[in-house]
Amino acid sequence: MSMAGNLRRVTSLGKGGRLRRAARLARRRPRVDLSHPARSPLGSSVVNCVTYRDGVRIPESVGLVDAVERVRSRRDGFVWLGLHEPTDEEFAGIAELFDLHPLAVEDAVEAHQRPKLERYGETLFAVFKTICYVEHEELTATSEVVTTGEIMVFTGRDFVVTVRHGRHGSLGPLREELESDPRQLAKGPSAVLHAVADHVVDDFLTAIDAVQADVDSVETAVFAEDGARLDPGRIYQLKRELLELKRAVVPLGRPLEELATRPIRVVDPEIQAYFRDVSDHLARATEQIAAFDELLNSILQAHLAQVTVAQNEDMRKITAWAAIVAVPTMVCGVYGMNFDHMPELGWRYGYGLVLGVIAAACVTLYRGFRRNGWL
Repeated sequence: MSMAGNLRRVTSLGKGGRLRRAARLARRRPRVDLSHPARSPLGSSVVNCVTYRDGVRIPESVGLVDAVERVRSRRDGFVWLGLHEPTDEEFAGIAELFDLHPLAVEDAVEAHQRPKLERYGETLFAVFKTICYVEHEELTATSEVVTTGEIMVFTGRDFVVTVRHGRHGSLGPLREELESDPRQLAKGPSAVLHAVADHVVDDFLTAIDAVQADVDSVETAVFAEDGARLDPGRIYQLKRELLELKRAVVPLGRPLEELATRPIRVVDPEIQAYFRDVSDHLARATEQIAAFDELLNSILQAHLAQVTVAQNEDMRKITAWAAIVAVPTMVCGVYGMNFDHMPELGWRYGYGLVLGVIAAACVTLYRGFRRNGWL
C-alpha cells in the first residue's frame, strides 16, 4: 500500500495496535514521493511524508505512525507531513496522532482564513495567504490579476504538518531547497516554518513586481493623447485586485513580528533572526502596495479630470457651432415671415446682400472662436 493509502487508513484507526497495523501495511510497497503534484494522483490529500534527522532526509519506507514513534522514542529529528486540501475524514486521524487542537483543525480544513499565528499548548498554528500573478496579454475591466490560496502550518517539537489550499504554491521545490541545506534544516521544525514564510513573502514580491507593470501600463494609457477614452473599468479592476493582494500581505505583519521578537518554545532562537529578515521583506511589500493604491487613486482622479476637460471642450465646440448657425437661422427666420413691407424685398440685389451679410457674420464668428480656442 502506498504512503497515501496508509495515511487514509490512519484517519479511521485509533492509537495502539491498530495504528501499528497500518504502519506494517505501509512497508509492503515502497513509499510514493508526491512532492510536486498539486494533488496526489491516488486521490488522497497526502503530498509527502518525510522524516529528517540532523537535517538529512531519512530514506526509509515506513508509515507515518512508525515514523512518528521512532522520532519520539529517539528524541531526535522530526516528521514533515504535507497535505493538499484534506477533508475532515482524511485529517481526523492525523489530528489525533499529533494532538492538534480542534479549532485549528477546523481552520485548516475549511480554509478561507486571514493570516494569523496561534498557540495551542506546545503547537504553533500559522496561516499564510499565497498569491499568484495571473498572466494576461492586456488588462481589461474583467481581467483576473492575482489569485490567492492558503498554506497552514502546524509546528510542534518533532513534527511539521503543512496544509495547502489552491492550485498554486507547491512546496515541493521548497522542500528540495531545504534538503540541500542540512545545516539549516537541522534547526528543526521552526526552520520549515521560516522557509514557508520566506517562500510566501517572496511570492508576494514577485506578484507585486508583475502588478507594477499593469499599473505602469494604465498610467501610460491615461496620460496618452486619447487618455480620456480609456475604460475606467480597467482602473477599478486593478484597484480591486490590489485590494485582494493587500488582504493577503498586510495582516501577516503582526504574526511575523511575533515570530521574530517573542520567545516561543518551538522556535529555535537562531531562526528568529531569519524571521526578522522575512518581516523586513514583508514591510517592503506592504509599502509597495500602499504606494500602488495611492498611485491608482491619483490615476483615477487624473482620468476623471481628463474626461471632464474633454467634455468641456466638446461643449465649447458645440456652443460655437450653434452660435455660428444661429446667424443664418435668425436672418432666414425674419425674412420667412411673409410680410409685404420688409426692407429690401423689392430691391434687385437684396437677396445677394442678405446672403453676403450672413456669410460675413459666420466667418467673423468662426475666426473669433478659432482665435479663442473654441474651435
